[in-house]
Amino acid sequence: MGQRTPAGAPQWGGLPPQVIAVCISAEAGPLPCSARDVCPRLGPAGAGPRDPSWEAERLCACCCPPALHQVLSTYSYGWSQRDLHQNRPRVLPICKASHPVLTGVSDVRHGRSLSRSGARSSFILGRMLHPAGRLCSKTSPLRSFTRYQGGFRETASQPSSTRPGQMALRNVASSDAIQKHRKSLSDWFSHQPNEERQFGPSFSLDTIHVDPVIRESSLEEILKPSPDLTILNQLQSPCSRTIGLQNLFDADACGQQVKNVVLYGTVGTGKSTLIKKMVVDWCHGRLPRFELVIPFSCEDLSQSNVPVSLRRLITKKYLHLKEVVPLLGSANLKVLVILNGMERLNLDFRLSGTELCCDPNEAVPPSSIVVNLLRKYLLPEASIIVTTRPSAVRRIPSKYVGRYAEICGFSNTNLQKQYFQMRLSQPGCDGSGSSSNSDERDNLVEMLSRNLERHDQIAAACFLPSYCWLVCTTLHFLYFTKSVPPSQTLTGIYTSFLRLNFSGEILDSTDSTNVSMMKYVAKTVGKLAHEGVMSRRTCFSDEDLQKCFEVEMKTEGELNLLNVFRTDVFRFFLTPCVQPGKEHTFVFTIPAMQEYLAALYVVLGEKKTLAQRVGKEVSEVIGKISEDVTLVLSIVSKVLPLRILPLLFGLLKMFPRFFNRLSGKDRDTIAHTMAVEMFKEEDYFNDDVLDQINSSILGVEGPLHHPDEAPDDEVFELFPIFMGGLLSRRNRALLEQLGCSIKNLAAFEIANAMKKTMIRNSRKWLPPSELMDYLVFLHEFQNERFTAEAIRSLRAINLSSIKMTPLKCSILASVMGTTSHEVEELNLSSCHLDVSSLRTLFPVLLRCQKLHLQLNSLGPEACREIRDLLLHDKCVVSTLRLSDNPVTEQGAKYLAEAIAGNRSLTHLSLLHTSLGNQGVEVIAQHLAQNQHLKELDVGYNSVTDEAALGLVEVAKRHATLKEVHLYFNDISEEGKRALHALRRDRDGVQVLVFLTVGTDVSDYWAFILSVVQKNLPNWDRERVQQHLSLLLQDLECSRRQTGNPWKKAKFLRVENEVKKMLVKIQQGTL
Repeated sequence: MGQRTPAGAPQWGGLPPQVIAVCISAEAGPLPCSARDVCPRLGPAGAGPRDPSWEAERLCACCCPPALHQVLSTYSYGWSQRDLHQNRPRVLPICKASHPVLTGVSDVRHGRSLSRSGARSSFILGRMLHPAGRLCSKTSPLRSFTRYQGGFRETASQPSSTRPGQMALRNVASSDAIQKHRKSLSDWFSHQPNEERQFGPSFSLDTIHVDPVIRESSLEEILKPSPDLTILNQLQSPCSRTIGLQNLFDADACGQQVKNVVLYGTVGTGKSTLIKKMVVDWCHGRLPRFELVIPFSCEDLSQSNVPVSLRRLITKKYLHLKEVVPLLGSANLKVLVILNGMERLNLDFRLSGTELCCDPNEAVPPSSIVVNLLRKYLLPEASIIVTTRPSAVRRIPSKYVGRYAEICGFSNTNLQKQYFQMRLSQPGCDGSGSSSNSDERDNLVEMLSRNLERHDQIAAACFLPSYCWLVCTTLHFLYFTKSVPPSQTLTGIYTSFLRLNFSGEILDSTDSTNVSMMKYVAKTVGKLAHEGVMSRRTCFSDEDLQKCFEVEMKTEGELNLLNVFRTDVFRFFLTPCVQPGKEHTFVFTIPAMQEYLAALYVVLGEKKTLAQRVGKEVSEVIGKISEDVTLVLSIVSKVLPLRILPLLFGLLKMFPRFFNRLSGKDRDTIAHTMAVEMFKEEDYFNDDVLDQINSSILGVEGPLHHPDEAPDDEVFELFPIFMGGLLSRRNRALLEQLGCSIKNLAAFEIANAMKKTMIRNSRKWLPPSELMDYLVFLHEFQNERFTAEAIRSLRAINLSSIKMTPLKCSILASVMGTTSHEVEELNLSSCHLDVSSLRTLFPVLLRCQKLHLQLNSLGPEACREIRDLLLHDKCVVSTLRLSDNPVTEQGAKYLAEAIAGNRSLTHLSLLHTSLGNQGVEVIAQHLAQNQHLKELDVGYNSVTDEAALGLVEVAKRHATLKEVHLYFNDISEEGKRALHALRRDRDGVQVLVFLTVGTDVSDYWAFILSVVQKNLPNWDRERVQQHLSLLLQDLECSRRQTGNPWKKAKFLRVENEVKKMLVKIQQGTL
């Protein structure tokens, strides 16, 4: 093909070089004249600098044959006879290489489209410049047009060899301007939103992306979907007629080249992400089919109706393309125009609505530019891909569409697994940037994969790539959150998730009300979700849907909005249930989404009685007309001084105030609902909400419920927590972007109304899981003043047996950090604590008087943290229980240093901590430096006679130590007698070794047996049986030695308790 004039080439008389080009073959002989050397009329003013890259001569119009003048005057293209004969004649850019002529150009002066006669004139013009009557054999100067599906397709003979014009265009495709454009697009489309930055720099479209399934479709399928295209069917059977992203512009079934592609999909299927990935691939050279990609956001184009030309629009959005824009009409420059989110534009393809325009310099409204691009009047050679929602597909006439393609999401479970594998196994997923937690990441992926295989419901949810993102984000929040920023909450994750999918979205751009999509969802789907929470249901029938969606349909516009919602958004929130026996019901895509939308429905004040709704409407009407009515009545009162007029004034002003009071009552109702749902006694012994979410994603290991078994009661403990989270300042700001406004005053009044009820209920005894939920609620609420008052009322915090993950530790530290008061007791026994947990909780532990850390995995490194804790100036810990932790001898050294320097500790339990003789000896060496310890428990530590006697000798000389526990150690009969002798001369020290004290029962026998019974699940049963047998023998021996019948009876009672415990241990019932 011919060579195009590059950007920056000289233009004379305002005539762009691409408007008209004369094709002269190199075989046709020398040019008729050289504009610079031959033409006498062409003065220095008309001579432009010669561009070596543009190998062109300028042909003086006055030196052309008369027939050429006739053609130029007849088909002037903005020229006139006067223009041709004045002193500064118009000149024509003439390429030495052959060049196609007069194709699709318009009158630059009057904006008139070139007719077919104009195309014929180009042929005549070519014949004039070739006296021999022959055209260039290698290329035809005349291009013909043929009709094809989706516009016109140009058919032209291809050159048999590379021509200089082609080389010039290739230079353009690799020019600095294009490279700058690539870099600019790459930086922009690779930019991560705030929701992605928490995963670190390794998470980007260029490194982690799984292409969704794309299925070739047709307009008939869009208008009448097949019943076989359900989510479950697509998951169980491979999708037919799939097409790759790289093949969207391949020839269709009829062999016609496709120019216009409509790519559609419901909300959440990944349209925008796919387009971003497509652009990034082109920027990195992975889309060689196109030399230039120009993406447009239809949302951006819809913001203004100010007329603008196509060239101005491109250069306005992409300044780097200023030099490339004049070449966009070239047949050899492969251009892809992307129109993302076409549903935001009101397109009118009628000629009466949008006039034809083929001039890229003519200023028209942006919607007209889009229409003429699709008509192929503008940039007929460009390929165009349009993304839209299904309801807007029919806005483009099918004759302008070459291919319909539907994004089916991750309809293959293997794609879901691949996404999770890439996302969760990526280095840096844990936020540390290291691979130390790779085993934990692999375990997460494995558990998630198993749940996808055995649980069809979560597979149906992950059908939408958006929900795959939500699953990964939630797991990252649950497992890899080392410290919780104040703004990072579970509610924030769900709000951000909805913002990514619905920010700025309106339900139907053709509707004059411009209803926010999220606002519509809150009113309709939120109502359904709330009714389900109140009745503890998760499955909904068609009748339930009709009650929530169709009961208030009054106008044609409302019905149209409902149809758009059903087509575009319904599947995002509700999906058919896949459980056996419930195939004809619907469930929320993610269980937690039901509770979130129910909370949003209540917090937005959509839960109103009929009287409240009527009152609001009347109040709004009166508020609008009150000023006008007041003005009229004031005028009338001057003419007719009626006594009733002041009463009317008062009524007009009183009704809005009265309604505001009713609104205040509505906020009291919201606060009451939140408090009641927070402390439901039937939910007291469920798992905490964070574990519930974890189980809903990863599943519960074990046998599944039989279909005939009665299902477990549905739990909705996230509902009040989401209500509190939605009232936080950050979430209210995000909801404002979604069109769901919650005023500051409303949030303030709800908090005040909720305070008394919440604090009163929290003072009651709460089981650990419910207390953990309450702490999560306070963290989600993000109200420091409210949280501080609530925490001051908690004197004892019992979280025993709660798996304290890094997230839960961070939440506890964050909530407790709002105050500085001392906590009487903190029970963290059996909470899976480790070194990092202690570091997170360090500020909280300092303020606790009684600290229970038993039954954890606290080894020597953790003991170093405990040493630093006990040596801190602000430490108030008086009781520390570390029993059943692998402290060992090394950990004992750190604890011994802490004992020597601490000033607050009075009770220390190191029961069953693997101290051994050396560990006890180290503690005994530092014990003399302590002046406050009153009780020391080193039982069940394999301590022998020497170490035990040494410890008791030191204890005898201690100023405050009263009790030393040495039971369940390896003490011989000689050691027993020596300790018994020391006990008789103990100088105030009580040594607990056996259940007997001489010929009497120890006062601590019940305490020792209770310790054994409590810790038996974590102790070696065989060793416990041996010790109990020894204790039983000791009891029997002491009973035989005494002659007191009361003491004998007491011995028999204790013997019976020991025998019962031995029998239960042997039977495995204890």
